[in-house]
Amino acid sequence: MAKNNVSKQKIHKAVSPEVAPFDDEERELMESVEQGEWRPVKNRDQEMAAARLRARATFRKDQRMNIRIAGRDLVALKARALAEGVPYQTLVASIIHKYVEGRLTDGGSARFKSLLR
Repeated sequence: MAKNNVSKQKIHKAVSPEVAPFDDEERELMESVEQGEWRPVKNRDQEMAAARLRARATFRKDQRMNIRIAGRDLVALKARALAEGVPYQTLVASIIHKYVEGRLTDGGSARFKSLLR
């Protein structure tokens, strides 16, 4: 078996009873791997180096921002961050990043859309 392929043993270990069941996306990914739809890239080391550079540039935090928000919003934000398992500052940075990248969805809220106009 090729070095980049996932072994059946690893897959079995991943679905063992002590691990939470997969969600639909994870199950679809596992089926794709098992069906051999994944192929290694030809220039793996170059691709990894390029990906690392992009990641460093993307996640470099070189600016500060101070804001004032309602106390109840901060409490709710911290609770949400705790549920997600991340520091609340990281959650805020992620939300802002997704917004500026156009990937933050509003869930169809007309009020939210009116705020963006």
